[in-house]
Amino acid sequence: MGIFSRFSDIVNSNINAILDKAEDPEKLVRLMIQEMEDTLVEVRSTAARAIADKKEISRTLNNLDQEGRDWQAKAELALDKERDDLAKAALAEKARVMTSAEGLRTQQKGIGDGLEKLNDDIVRLEEKLLDAKTRQQAIFARHQTASRRLEVRKRLHSYKIDDALIRFDQFERRIDDLEAHADSYDLGGKKDLKTEFAELETEDEVAKELRELKSKRAGQKRSTNEPV
Repeated sequence: MGIFSRFSDIVNSNINAILDKAEDPEKLVRLMIQEMEDTLVEVRSTAARAIADKKEISRTLNNLDQEGRDWQAKAELALDKERDDLAKAALAEKARVMTSAEGLRTQQKGIGDGLEKLNDDIVRLEEKLLDAKTRQQAIFARHQTASRRLEVRKRLHSYKIDDALIRFDQFERRIDDLEAHADSYDLGGKKDLKTEFAELETEDEVAKELRELKSKRAGQKRSTNEPV
């Protein structure tokens, strides 16, 4: 037995609802499509047999109708010959034939009604099959993307990543300690000759810039105080 135990289960099913409950949508879609295709073949075979039966009944009915007409003609002939006994027997045979024909017509009508329902079900199944095939690749892509996202999220929430970040922090603190320890050797140390000359040059540059700034400000004040 496949996913669907009866043909009506497929025809009346809601594909979205089935997929929402599936643990493996890709596998389920493949099985669903296979089940639909197999069921479609089976139902079409059933319809073909019903059509053949209906045609056979039609041929039998034609024969019975002809036989009924023949018995009617025989009854009329017997009456013309004043053979009431034969006429009565012929009419009895005609009644038997008509009774058989009526039963076959009822059977034929039942087969016709069944074929109409089968045709409706086949149309609905073909629509669902086309829908499933059309959406198959999109469903596969969505499932794979969702699976990859889930895997990434799991890794992001993994304790291994948290531990790695903690180790990074510890390593950075160790580097900070080493740099601070190295800088501590410069504290209170005697300045070398290059450093002293660099400081002198810097002092000269600052003094020069200060003089230029004072001269500029003095010029601005004079221009402000001059009468218009």
